[in-house]
Amino acid sequence: MRFLAYGAGVALMAIGARGLFLHVPDLLGWAKWVVGAVVLHDAVLAPAVLLAGAVTARRHVLQGALAVGGVITLVALPMVLRLGRHPDNPSILPLDYGRNLLIVLAAVATTAAFVRWRLR
Repeated sequence: MRFLAYGAGVALMAIGARGLFLHVPDLLGWAKWVVGAVVLHDAVLAPAVLLAGAVTARRHVLQGALAVGGVITLVALPMVLRLGRHPDNPSILPLDYGRNLLIVLAAVATTAAFVRWRLR
C-alpha cells in the first residue's frame, strides 16, 4: 500500500513539474519566489508560531484566536497591500481591506474573549 502512495506522489510531482516547465515563462522569477517563501517561513513564520505557542502554553482559547487571526491575516495580506491593483482598472481591489481585516480580527478577539469568559 505504501508503494502505491509513493507512486501516486511521484506521478503527481511529475505532472506538476511538467506544468511548471510548460506554463511558467519566467522560471527564475518563480524560483526566487519559492526560495523567498521558504526563507520567510523558516526564518520568520515558524519561529513566531513556536514563540506564540510557548508563551501561551496553557491558554488554549488564546492559542486558537492567534492561529485563526494569523491565517486570516496571511490570506488578507495581499489585498491589504493592494498587490495586483492597476490604476487603469479601479474595480480591482475597490474596498478598504485594511479596515475590513481589523474588523474581522476584532470579531475573532471578541469571540475568544466571550469563549474565555464562558469557560470560567
